[in-house]
Amino acid sequence: MTPLSLIWLIPVLPLLGAFVNGVIGYRFEEESKRKVINFIALASTFLSLLIALLNIYYLITFPFENPPALSSSITIDKEHHALSYNLSEWINGGSFTTPSGREGFFNVSWLFVLDPLSAVMLFVVTFVGFLIHIYSVGYMAHDKGYFRYFSYLNLFMAMMLTLVLGGNYLMMFVGWEGVGLCSYLLIGFYYTKDYCADAGKKAFLTNRIGDMGFAAGLILILYYFGTLDIAKVNELAVSGEYNVPSYIVTAAALLLFVGATGKSAQIPLYVWLPDAMAGPTPVSALIHAATMVTSGVYLVARSNGLYSTSPTALGVVAGVGCLTALFAASIGLVQNDIKKVLAYSTVSQLGYMFLGVGVGAYAAGIFHLYTHAFFKALLFLGSGSVIHALSGEQDIRKMGQLFGKIPHTAKTFLIGCLAIAGIPGLSG
Repeated sequence: MTPLSLIWLIPVLPLLGAFVNGVIGYRFEEESKRKVINFIALASTFLSLLIALLNIYYLITFPFENPPALSSSITIDKEHHALSYNLSEWINGGSFTTPSGREGFFNVSWLFVLDPLSAVMLFVVTFVGFLIHIYSVGYMAHDKGYFRYFSYLNLFMAMMLTLVLGGNYLMMFVGWEGVGLCSYLLIGFYYTKDYCADAGKKAFLTNRIGDMGFAAGLILILYYFGTLDIAKVNELAVSGEYNVPSYIVTAAALLLFVGATGKSAQIPLYVWLPDAMAGPTPVSALIHAATMVTSGVYLVARSNGLYSTSPTALGVVAGVGCLTALFAASIGLVQNDIKKVLAYSTVSQLGYMFLGVGVGAYAAGIFHLYTHAFFKALLFLGSGSVIHALSGEQDIRKMGQLFGKIPHTAKTFLIGCLAIAGIPGLSG
């Protein structure tokens, strides 16, 4: 047995944790019994992290030049250094004829792909996610709905990992919609407060606009390319084998980008992210800084073959990213709420990532995504520590001289500030 044969457990373990805490967690809601909830939530994410690390190491050391004999469910792509594990068939819709006269297949499997791109995202989601679970134990210690919070957080991990590891667009779409649902649930976690409930609804409705674009793009891709397998679509787009008109490739790429603008809060669908700060601070760190909001950048990088054959689509991605980076940063300059400053900073940083992938520098865009996940999560968690120290105060005009009061937070926050500023020796 290879680590790859266990890859399906990476999203399933947090899903199991979410189910168990969601069903029986209410019995352990009292503060004296919450260790049970903690164990279920943390154990499931820790095991997921361990299996992820095993698979990443397996990928790094795998002999692609002289691969060993593996089971029939594992596929090796030597050119792209990718390994695929086909767990089982999901949908068998039969064959049809594409507009080019070639045969297409609406057959979708639970296909997990491990390659350098998914490995980077896999490490970010499992490692940062596990650390934020640990932080949440202390942060949420005195809040009601403790079991509900960890159930939602585990469910988010499961859906994000499905999105990252999905080898076809439909599997990615399942994770895409799943993280959208979890975002809504966690933003509106304090649902008795109107502004929190309203922020959750705003995020949900704004993302539905983007998701309509994503869904339309998938229909177009299936109809013209005859498959939803991401690697196959990229290959066909680059080779031109199916004679798909250039305007269709551009339309499909732009529709996928509509989905990306919603999830990654780019102009004009950025309006939900600042309000999303109504949720608990660890949620802001995990979902709205380190992982979910970067899924749009991941989608464009994963569909690189499709975008690389459409200069128009790449130009739009780069243009929107550049505009968002400048626009959001200018708004962030005049915010007084410590979390909203970081929220607009996140929107701006996402713009930089889209600018990177939009000029074809996919590695640069993903590298910035990787480093940003760590320092922005650090900044959000630091802000949570400050807010707790000031009994819920979030107005930066009422803060100051905290170095003497909470020195550990001050030092780590300073490291995060230097990293986001691009100082050499840190993320710069």
